[in-house]
Amino acid sequence: MVGSAVGDALGAPFEFGPPGQFSSRFPVPARGSKTEMCGGGSIGWEPGEFTDDTQMALLVATSLIERDGLDEAELFDRFRTWAAANPPDVGNQTRAVLGSGRSWNVAAAEHFARSGHAAGNGSLMRTTPAAIWFSRFGTEATMDAARRISALTHGDPSASEGCAIFHELMRVTLDGGDLLAAIPSALEVVAAEDRERWAAVLAPDWTPSDATESNGAVWPTLGQAVWALRRGGDFADVLRLVIDLGEDTDTVACVAGGLAGAVFGMGGIPSRWASVVHGQVPGFGDRRWGVADLQELAAALDGKPLQHYSAGVIPRIGPTEVLPGIWAGNLDGARYSDEDFAVISLCRLGEPFPHPVHRMAYIADNDYNHDLDVVLADVLDDMAALRAEGHRLLVHCHGGASRTGLVLRGWLVRTEGMSVDEATAHVAERWPHLGLWNASFTAGLKRVVPGCDGEA
Repeated sequence: MVGSAVGDALGAPFEFGPPGQFSSRFPVPARGSKTEMCGGGSIGWEPGEFTDDTQMALLVATSLIERDGLDEAELFDRFRTWAAANPPDVGNQTRAVLGSGRSWNVAAAEHFARSGHAAGNGSLMRTTPAAIWFSRFGTEATMDAARRISALTHGDPSASEGCAIFHELMRVTLDGGDLLAAIPSALEVVAAEDRERWAAVLAPDWTPSDATESNGAVWPTLGQAVWALRRGGDFADVLRLVIDLGEDTDTVACVAGGLAGAVFGMGGIPSRWASVVHGQVPGFGDRRWGVADLQELAAALDGKPLQHYSAGVIPRIGPTEVLPGIWAGNLDGARYSDEDFAVISLCRLGEPFPHPVHRMAYIADNDYNHDLDVVLADVLDDMAALRAEGHRLLVHCHGGASRTGLVLRGWLVRTEGMSVDEATAHVAERWPHLGLWNASFTAGLKRVVPGCDGEA
């Protein structure tokens, strides 16, 4: 859910631009106070602001949760309310169907019968929430739901089959399987008349240069997303590859981001991107959706209760300068600190802080951070870039103890060449709140620099 929104917002400024524009502007990762979430484009998006792709996805998500399943008529009404509020970026196909005045069960089919053109990517871009919801119910249920939701606005069966394939690939991945290995079996249950064309764009040797349509069509959109997943080593690589293809960059990155988020997990999404993703849904109030909201929705789509997390209020600890230029604190020590700090949050917040430079990385204080090394490297790289710009850094978690200590010690291991034991002793002398109960954190620190064995 987060990966999809991040891809949407990251690709939006480059929509309808030429190939290679993203890498031309950002030849290396932009980890300082200004990142690749640059905003702009033809619409004038804010940095990190998502587009109609995620707006419609949020309508799908909230309808599924509130109706406890798929209610096509109710979801279509949500789409129409949204479209009537004049969102700034709506596909022609979607706009025509939702503005037709026809009922949910005939509007798209009638439009397709008249025009013969309805295989755009506008139903694929919004289907990640439904893929999460229906992944619990097996192949047949998830692919059927994908087709039904797609058909609300896109009458061409090709669009429905693309959504069905996406749903099945997501189901396999969320169940611990290999997304790419699942493609042949997913194709087996695609409608026979569409199977050959889908098999072609999802083949291992297919490349974007083989596309016969622009990536505003459903086939190259999914084909390019899968092509990038075959070649990208991590979430950031996948997004760079698809945005550099140009044209409909927000939607292709949205689709690729949803799949890549399932493959690489929340920890694989760069915190500099996830921290700033946001947007509103026209026609549905002035709520500003952020990364915490997206995570809560994702949990609810996966069958957990929909609960808004509130960190509450706790006695403040810090901020205290522990290392040169680096302060430490607990949750409220950071929340109420001077806004010129660049804050590195390592725990759930509920609501973001007012600090203009704020990175939110998610580490659980337990042994189940399967991507701990990736998250820690991402945090330390961002810290180095922000320090190079002259920022005072404030590192915190909820209690300011274990996770905060992990990053402070990691900084010393990485930048000062200390062993883990030396770094631990150094931080302990300066930060009495250091918590050392999590053995998996200490083990992770020994992997920060190859060959570090933890001994002084």
